Amino acid sequence: MAAARRPARAWLWAALGVLALLLLWAWQHHGLGALLTLDQLKASRHLLQARVQAQPLLSAAAFFALYVAATALSIPGAVILTLAAGAMFGLGWGLLIVSFASSLGALLAMLVARHLLRDAVQARFGQALAPIQDGVRRDGSAYLLTLRLVPLFPFWLINLLMGLTPMAAGRFYVISQLGMLPGTAVYVNAGTQLATLGAAGDIVSPALLGSLLLLGLFPLLARAGVAWLHRRRLYAAWPRPRRFDRNLVVIGAGAGGLVTAYIAAAVKARVTLVEGQRMGGDCLNTGCVPSKTLIRSARLAQQLRRAGEFGLVGASAQVDFAAVMQRVQRVIGQIAPHDSVARYTGLGVEVLQGRAHITSPWQVAVTLADGTQRTLSTRNIVIATGASPRLPPLPGLAEAGCLTSDTVWGLRSLPRRLLVLGGGPIGCELAQSFARLGSQVTLLEAAPRILAREDAEVSDLVAAALRADGVHLLTGHQALRVQGAAGARQLVARPGETGAERVIAYDELLCAVGRSPRVNGFGLEALGIALTAQQAIATNDWLQTRFPNIYAVGDVASAEQFTHAAAHQAWYAAVNALFGRFKRFRVDQRVIPRATFTDPEVARVGLNESQAQDRGIAVEVTRYALDDLDRAIVDGSTQGFVKVLTVPGSDRILGVTIVGEHASELLAEYVLAMQHRLGLNKLLGTVHTYPTLGEANRHVAGEWRRAHAPQRLLRWLARLHAWERR
Repeated sequence: MAAARRPARAWLWAALGVLALLLLWAWQHHGLGALLTLDQLKASRHLLQARVQAQPLLSAAAFFALYVAATALSIPGAVILTLAAGAMFGLGWGLLIVSFASSLGALLAMLVARHLLRDAVQARFGQALAPIQDGVRRDGSAYLLTLRLVPLFPFWLINLLMGLTPMAAGRFYVISQLGMLPGTAVYVNAGTQLATLGAAGDIVSPALLGSLLLLGLFPLLARAGVAWLHRRRLYAAWPRPRRFDRNLVVIGAGAGGLVTAYIAAAVKARVTLVEGQRMGGDCLNTGCVPSKTLIRSARLAQQLRRAGEFGLVGASAQVDFAAVMQRVQRVIGQIAPHDSVARYTGLGVEVLQGRAHITSPWQVAVTLADGTQRTLSTRNIVIATGASPRLPPLPGLAEAGCLTSDTVWGLRSLPRRLLVLGGGPIGCELAQSFARLGSQVTLLEAAPRILAREDAEVSDLVAAALRADGVHLLTGHQALRVQGAAGARQLVARPGETGAERVIAYDELLCAVGRSPRVNGFGLEALGIALTAQQAIATNDWLQTRFPNIYAVGDVASAEQFTHAAAHQAWYAAVNALFGRFKRFRVDQRVIPRATFTDPEVARVGLNESQAQDRGIAVEVTRYALDDLDRAIVDGSTQGFVKVLTVPGSDRILGVTIVGEHASELLAEYVLAMQHRLGLNKLLGTVHTYPTLGEANRHVAGEWRRAHAPQRLLRWLARLHAWERR
C-alpha cells in the first residue's frame, strides 16, 4: 500500500511545485499584491479592469491559475479573490472562473492532505478516528454539502479535514462544486459593486446569512424528513397502540437482558423481563460459571502433582469426577440468587417465565409455563436471547450424538477417551481440564494452530502447555465423518486436503466449534429484521434493528460473545431505548477485553500484532517476559509474557496481550488505561505493590521508557557528572 502511494505523493509534490511557481508568476506579472486586502483591491480596481480589457484570455487564465494555486496551498484570502473576480470579470464570467477554480483547488488541497498527512494521522489517531471515518462513509455527502453551503466554516480547513477521511475524490469535487455555488455567487456579485463596500463583512447581512444557513441545513433537514417518511412506511403495517403498558420489554435473562432490565428499573421505567428457560442465561448455567469451577478443580489436581517442586513430599489426590461435577452444580446454586426472579422482582422488574414472540414492533406475546398467554404492549423491545453451541455438519454425528458446552455438565463419570472438536477458547479450556482430571484427550482443529485469533507465539505457548498436560493435539486436520455405535465410536479425519485418512476412537465427543446466535422462534422473520452474514441480528451504532424501537444486545447481535461485552452493550440499549428521543449514545466497543482461561491464561485488549499487520497499522512492540519477574519466580509460574503495542514514537497503547498466571486480572490495568487514554508513562509512574504479578505492567512500561531514553541528553549528563568528579 505504501509503495502504491509513493508515485501519487511524487505527483502531488510536483503539482505543488508548479502551483507555487504559478503563484509567484501571478504575483510578479499580474498584480497579486493588489488582491491582498479589500482596500488594495478597491484602489487597484480600475487598473485590474484595464488589464482584463487589454488581455481578457490571458487575464482570465492567470486569475484561474492564481485561484487554484491559492486554494490548493490553503492560503487564506478566498473572500478577497472572489470579490476580485466580480470586480474584474463581472458576475457571469467571474462566477464561472471562481466556481471551477475553487473546486479544483479544493480537490488538490484534499489530495495533498490525503497523501501527505493521512498515514501519519491514521497511525497516531486511528482508533479515535474510526467512528468519524464510519460516519463519513455513511453520511459524508450530506455533511459536506452542509459545510459548503454555510459560509461560516473555513473552506481551506474543510478541504484538509476531508483529505483525512475515506470520501472518494470524485464525490468530494462534485459536492464542492454544487455546495460552494450559492456562496460564490453572493461574493462575486458583491465584487461587481466593489466601490460601495466598506468592509468584507458588509457582504453578508444577517438576513443573507440566515438564508445561507437555512440553505446549508437543508440537506440535513431533508435527510431527517426522508427518515421520518421511512419510519412511517416501516410502521404502517403495524397499528400503534394508543397507550403502552410498559416502557420496555426485555427478551432473555442472560447478562445482556439482566443488565438492561436492571438499568430500566433503576430509572423508574416499567420493564418486563421474559425468560423461557433459566435465569442467568448461558453464563451462569452452562458457560462461565461451570467452566471456571471445573477449571479450578483441574488446576488444583495439577498443582498437587507439582507439590514436589515446592518441597511437599507425598502430596497426592484421587479425582472423584462425580464430586467435581457436584461441586460445579453447587457453585451454580450459590451464585444463582444474584440472577434470580426474587432479586429482580425486588429491584422493580416484572419477571415472566415463558416463551416470548414479537407480534408487532409494539407488542410481545408471552406463553407462560401453564400454557396461558399474555400480550404486552411496549414502547421499546430489547432482544437478548444469547447464542447456543453450533454443531458441525458431519455425516453420522446426529446418529452417534455428542456433547456440547451446554450438555457436558450432565456427565457424572469421567470419559476415558475424550475427543474435542475445535481449538478455540472453549475447546482449549475443556480439553486441558479433562486431561488434568485424568481423561485421554485428543483435540482436533482444522486451522494450522489453536487459538487462531491470537498471535502465533501465544498459540505455540498454550499448545506446549496442553501437550505437557497430556492433550494430543491434531491441528490442520479436517473432520470428515463419525462412524460406529456406542462403545465403539470413531471419528475419521484427514490432515490437510490430500493427507491419508486417520481414525480416532473415542468414548465421548465434545463439539466446541463455535456458537450460533439464537434468532429463531421470536418472530423476527415476520418483522423482516435483518441478520448479518454470521446470522446475528443486524444492528446500527445505537444497537437498533430495522425498527428503531427494537434493540438487540449480547451474543445474539455481536461477534464478541462475552458476558462482559453483553453487559456493556446493555447500558447503551437501555439508555437509548428510554431516552433516545432526547439523547442517543453510540455504543463504544473500542476497549473490550477478552480472556481464555487455560493454564497459562491468555488475556488481550485492543490489537495484537497479527491484526495490526493485516490492517496495515504501524505499531511498536514492547515485551516483558515473566521469567524475569520476582513474584512469578516465587510462585513457580514463569511461563508467559506481557506484550504491549503502542503508536510508534508514542506511549499511547493500541493493544495488550498477556500470557501467564492471572493474565485476566493483570489486563484490567490496561483496559482502564486504554479507556481513559493513559499511556505507558502513567503506568510507569504508578506505584505497584512488591512482590506482585502486577509489577509486570510497570516493568513493561519501564522497557518502553528505556527504549525511548533521550540519548543525546544522557550523553550531556554523563559529561556533566564527569566534570563534577574533577
